Order: sequence, then structure tokens, then C-alpha cells
Amino acid sequence: MLIGITLAKRGLSDRQVGLVLAALLAGTALASLIVGRYGDRFGRRRCYRSLFVLMALSGAVFALTGWLPALILAALTGTVSTDVVESGPFTSLEQAMLPHAAGEADPTRLFGTYNGVATIAGSLGALVALVGSSAIWLLVYPLAAFSALVATSHLSSAVELGHELDRDPLPPLHRSRSIVRRLSALFALDSFGGGFVPQTFIAYLFTRKYDASPSTLAVVFFAIGILQAVSFALAVRLASRIGLVRTMVFTHLPSNVLLVAVAFAPTLAIAIVLLLGRFLLSQADVPARQAFVVGVVEPDERTAAAAYTNTARYVARPVAPLVAGATLQGSLGTPFLLAGGIKSVYDIALYALFRRTPTRWSSG
Repeated sequence: MLIGITLAKRGLSDRQVGLVLAALLAGTALASLIVGRYGDRFGRRRCYRSLFVLMALSGAVFALTGWLPALILAALTGTVSTDVVESGPFTSLEQAMLPHAAGEADPTRLFGTYNGVATIAGSLGALVALVGSSAIWLLVYPLAAFSALVATSHLSSAVELGHELDRDPLPPLHRSRSIVRRLSALFALDSFGGGFVPQTFIAYLFTRKYDASPSTLAVVFFAIGILQAVSFALAVRLASRIGLVRTMVFTHLPSNVLLVAVAFAPTLAIAIVLLLGRFLLSQADVPARQAFVVGVVEPDERTAAAAYTNTARYVARPVAPLVAGATLQGSLGTPFLLAGGIKSVYDIALYALFRRTPTRWSSG
């Protein structure tokens, strides 16, 4: 949010802002691919800390200058994320490292805590951003990066690959290439569906259709962040009882029904209740999905599997808003109908293809 406000205040044209935003999305995908291909060879801890250095430099660029080439270059590092939970190359490395910290245990609980903390922090950050819109607030990026460098200076060697690299190096994906491709295609479909209703569009719809005030929207999105954190905790409990794939599908499908229902809400209050119910369920699949991805591949394929499946999501996401914009001429609720329908197809296909696929920790 603050990046968009800053770009507008610096007098960049619509085309120039579009270039910067496109570079942010492209950088997220590009950096994730690089991490997937070379992260393990370079070393996970070394790669992780290098990303924080790039984050500090890139954040400083956005805070201190409006020079377009510098902004585009900083955006292409992929370290200035526009997403709280799934933040490009950082997420791909963290998804690979967390299971090693869990040892032989199911890491779903770790993924739940990890996503919950990120979501709550992001919600608090959104509230802080309301206090002021000065670009100086973007210096939080280098400050956060410096804090992370200090915190990771004693990161355990357990997060590295370990003994499975004592043999001759293999390609980043070797045994699990087929399953990663299928998962990537499905995750791209899910992300494409979600791209029809990003939070910016929800804010637009609520403002235009229900005349919602900025303060109301701020409270709603803060509440969404809290409910997402609750959703992650819910996922951990469900996964231990019914398995990862069932947790993903059996929470996601009802949330899609609620998403479709938002299109028909007659009042702002009903729309908000439906939306909050949707977010209480919709994010329960995130820790389950992350645990599933690293659980169906070999330990030395985890970085690549996480990076490639995440990249599929990042690449598909920006396409949907272009389509959604064209559908608004018919009805403001059409994007909600399309999003719910497409994401339901993803859920059904995921269950049909992977309901019996075992992981390293459970039967799936």
C-alpha cells in the first residue's frame, strides 16, 4: 500500500508506476527461480542472508529516490514483497529450511506458527501505515533486513541439506519432477482464481457498491489478518486429524462458497460477515500446502520444489486482474463468481489427484 502511495506522490506516470509494479512481480518470480536452481549449492543460510542484504538496499532505494531505473532494478531483486505470507524467494528458502528444524516430525505446526506470525505482523504494519504516508516509512525495509541479519547470524546448520549431500550433487529436481509439475499447474490455477479478488479489488468493490469508508476498510483488513492467523492454527489441528490434502480441500471449498456469496450480499454488513467467514477458512490450506510440498519430495529437492511451485503462483496471479477489469462492465460481483468457481475446480482436481499421495510424515 505504502509503495503505491509513494510512487504516486513522486509524480511517476501511470505507465511508469505500471512498470515498477510489473518489475516487483517479475522480480519475485525470477528470484524464486534462481533460489530454486542455485540456493542449495550456494548454501541456504548464505543465500538467506544475501537476500536480506538485497532487501535493505532495495528498500532504501524505494524510500529515497524516484529515479525510475533504480526503482526497476530494486524491484527486480524480488526482495521488496507485496505479499505478507508468501514473500517470494524468502518463502521458498524458509519452506525448505523449516522441515529440517522439525527433524523427522511433521512440520505442519511450524508452518502454522510461521504463517500466523507473518500475518499478524502484516496486519499491524497496515495499521501503522495509516498513521502517515511519508516515503520515510519505507526505511522500515532496511531496518527489518538489518534486524533479520542479526537474528540469523547464529542460524543452526540443521537448516542446511546435511547428510543427503554427501553424495555426488544431483539436479535440483530429480525423483520428484513429475509431481512438482502437476502441483505447480494446480497452484497456478488456484492463484489465477485468487487474482480476481485481491484486497485492492475488494476495497474498490466495497467502496463503490456499499460506499464503505477508508476507516471501515482499514478495520476490516486488520480483522482479516487476525482471522487468517486463526485459520493457520485451525489448519494445524485439522491436519493432525484428517491429513494435509483433506485439510486443504475441506476448508478451501466452503470458503469459495462464501466468496461467491459476497457477490450477492445486499448490504455492507452482510458482505463483511461473508468476507470474514471466507478468510477464516481460506488460509487454512497454506501451512498444509507448504508441508505437503516439502513432504512429497526428497529432502534435497525441497528448495527447488518450494521455489518452483511458488513461482507458478506468482506468475499466474497478475493475469487475473486484467480479465477481472473487463468483467466489471457486466456486474461488480462477477469477479467473485469467477474466483470462487475457478478455485473450486482447483480443490476438486487436487483432491482427485493427490488424496492418496503419501508424505514423509503421514498418509496425506
